[in-house]
This record gives sequence, structure tokens and C-alpha cells, in this order.
Amino acid sequence: MKKLENKVAIITGATSGMGLETAKLFLSEGAKVVLTGRSQEKLDALKTELNGDYLLVKAEASSIDDSKKLIDTTVATFGKIDVLFLNAGIFRLETIEELTESIYDEVHNINVKGPLFTVQAANNYLNEGASIIFNTSVVNVKGFPAMTAYASSKAALRSITRTLAAEYGSRGIRVNAISPGPIDTPIYGKHNVAQEDINQMASNFPSMITLGRFGTSKEIATTALFLATSDSSFITGTEIPVDGGFTQV
Repeated sequence: MKKLENKVAIITGATSGMGLETAKLFLSEGAKVVLTGRSQEKLDALKTELNGDYLLVKAEASSIDDSKKLIDTTVATFGKIDVLFLNAGIFRLETIEELTESIYDEVHNINVKGPLFTVQAANNYLNEGASIIFNTSVVNVKGFPAMTAYASSKAALRSITRTLAAEYGSRGIRVNAISPGPIDTPIYGKHNVAQEDINQMASNFPSMITLGRFGTSKEIATTALFLATSDSSFITGTEIPVDGGFTQV
């Protein structure tokens, strides 16, 4: 039997990278998958890539209204919810001199407020034994220049993981996080600084990673699958680093 047979999973930010790879894996394991993205064009393009029972929903990660519509659409189509993978996020680099209130608000609205209120919108529709998964980052435990807004948003998600795990325990709902290290993903093409600066930063990572290479989106997806299934039935409130030893050695 497939590991997610007849389970309903929502994956935010699923038009590329870690979210898309996870959606494909979940579909192959029998899940009914709802994929979100902010671009209708990118969502439509997925129709040639996906196989299985899926739904494409245009949603802006920072919008509480969009989160409510996402949950309503999911429940109307598939019934209740078994897995929430709050993957959508924004990556920015600003020094303390460059940081502005509007940039801070944008990052935290997308990376923190959006995921939290998506959980709230889904609250009454989560099956007993459901799994909530947040996508954090190694930057919540390791300091890098120019990442104040981004790193603090991911640290907030780590805290939310613990708090919601305590809150949902009585319902048998588990709440965990995946903490990716340097992953070969399109997020490095979605930023606000010169490409050569990103390339320079990225070129230094392999020498800092115990396994000596970037991770892959598939390695995030297989971790998400583990947390989504009963294979991780006694794990909650934790954060699994998928970082090649970056923060561990």
C-alpha cells in the first residue's frame, strides 16, 4: 500500500523547488495534493508535470483571505486535511543599514504570518493524526550577515512549531519542521541582490558542509514524506536539519 493512500495534503509554494518535488512524491504515494503558488501561469504549467489527484490554487502566501479560500477550496473538493506542508517563503539579503520596515514586514508576512494563519484556517478540518510541517532554515541557529529579516522569520517558525505541537498534542496532531541547509533550488534565483554576490556566497557553502555538496529538493521531499506519515508517529515539536551536517558538526 502507498504511504499516503487517500490522504489529503496541502503544499504551499509548490510551483518549483522543494514544494514541487514534495508534491510529486506525495502524489506518487497516493495522496490527493493541493498545490499553491502566486502565479497562475506557473500553476497552469504544472499540468504537464503532475500525475494523480491534485488541485492547483492561486494563493498569495501573506494573505489571510487567500489562506481561508485555500482551505475552503480544499475541503469542498477533498473533505478534511491530513497534511499541511507550509513551504512557501521569501529569501532576502539586507544589511542592517539597508533594512527597512516595509522589507521586514514583507518577509515576516510571507514567512511567518501566512503559515501561522493557514494553520488557523485549517484548524477545524484537520483529521486526528494529521501532520503539520513548517519549512524553517539553518539560519535560525547559525548567523549570517545581511539575513536579519529572513533569519528572524525562520526562528519565529521554529518557535511556532514547538508551541503548536504543545497545543495540538491532545488531538493527536503532530507539528514539526524541516530545516534545510544549502539546497540546490530556484530560491537562489529569487532574491534582491546581484547574481554574482549570490554565486560567491553559494560557492563557499560546499566547503562548510560535512558532506561537501549542496542538498537536493528530493532530499527535502523524502524528509517531508517521513514527517507526513505514521513512520514518524512519535515525533512532534522537533526540527529535522537536512543540511549535510552544516549545523551539526
